[in-house]
Amino acid sequence: MPQIVFLPHAEHCPEGAVVEAQAGETVLDVALRNGIHIEHACEKSCACTTCHVLIREGFASLEESDELEDDMLDKAWGLEPDSRLSCQAVVADADLVVEIPKYTINQVSEGH
Repeated sequence: MPQIVFLPHAEHCPEGAVVEAQAGETVLDVALRNGIHIEHACEKSCACTTCHVLIREGFASLEESDELEDDMLDKAWGLEPDSRLSCQAVVADADLVVEIPKYTINQVSEGH
């Protein structure tokens, strides 16, 4: 069973966390199931970027992003080569290390 290491984030996961994941579930679903409340304004429909995460380890184990996700990611604040939308990143058999960005586009536009 793969594990996901969520790196510490001041608001969502101050201590960081190491959690078990099931192959086939999304990074967002794993986070939510474990009390890590990553924002997901579009309710997991790949229509926003609020669930943007950085896959620091294990990126190659994920299925490639599709065109819709790539289009959404182009709008994400703090986009990096290892960026994914956590609602679309499906866990495979490898462990992952995930960083939740400090800001989302919603927070930036609202001045947080």
